[in-house]
This record gives sequence, C-alpha cells and structure tokens, in this order.
Amino acid sequence: MKTSVYIATSLDGFIARKDGALDWLPGIDSTDTPGGEDYGYHEFMDSIDVLIMGRKTFETVLSFETDWPYGNKRMIVLSSQPVSIPNELSDRVEPSSLSPVKLIEKLSAEGFQHAYIDGGITIQSFLNAGLIDELIITRVPVLIGSGISLFGTLEADIKLQHLQSQSYPNGLVQSRYRRL
Repeated sequence: MKTSVYIATSLDGFIARKDGALDWLPGIDSTDTPGGEDYGYHEFMDSIDVLIMGRKTFETVLSFETDWPYGNKRMIVLSSQPVSIPNELSDRVEPSSLSPVKLIEKLSAEGFQHAYIDGGITIQSFLNAGLIDELIITRVPVLIGSGISLFGTLEADIKLQHLQSQSYPNGLVQSRYRRL
C-alpha cells in the first residue's frame, strides 16, 4: 500500500501556528488564484482511496465553513482519545487507535491501495514507523516564527530522493520527494 503526504508549510517549516491556526494560508485557495490553480490537489485526491488523519486536524477541517472537502472517500481519524464524528459523516469516517503499522496492514488487507496521511503528529508517527512513501510539500512564502513543525523530532534520519519542484507565480514552491 502506498502512503503519501500532501501538505503546505510556511517557509520556516510550520504547518500551523502553536494554537493550530491556519490564518497565514488564506489567498492560496484555488478559488483565489488566477486560472483556478489547485497545485495538483485534485489530481492527488483522485489518486488516493483512503485518508488517515489525526484528530486535531479532523476537528480543524470540521470547523471550516465549507462543504465536506473529501467527498465519499473513506477516512480514518487516529486518536487515543474519543472522536466526535458528525452523523452525516458516520458512513465514511471512523475513529481508530491502531498503530500506523497495524492500521496500514488492516487497510491493505481490505484492498486499499493509496492512503493520504494528514496531520502533524500523524505524519510524524508514520515517518518514524517508515511508512511514508511520498511527500508533496508546498512551501508558502511566509515566515511565522513558531508553530507546529511538520517533522518534529525524528527517531532516525530519513533519506529522500527529490523528484521534482515547481514554482508558482504567487511564490509557492511545491516539491515532491520519495523515501529511499
């Protein structure tokens, strides 16, 4: 089973402010960019068949004043605490406290082929378990000084191969890496 990360960071490597705020991200939404640029997001989403997201990230997504952005794709919300899932999402969103290894084994046995891993702690735990195959990181040209680091402390070096980078007129730079 392939696992991928698709995420934006500030230039100084943060995915959110310390309180989880994403206020430094507005303006890069595809509806606000010339030509409706989506930075490959829809193509990426079409390639995955399951999402694995941390509880805090899930709660952040629920707070957005938009429709559910993941359609009918199955989502697993990782948490060691209870997760409140709205009734309208209960047919496609489920909580889990399995380890990354056990969860990937379970999903693979169920026939899933490509998982989108999202959320700082979740990404870090999958990286430390050696379970991230691909990283797509879009760097936003803003320094926020402190916040939630994408990578945090790693248990060991993780060697990556740079596959490509693309820059956009608004200053975003997206890079794709594969784990060696």
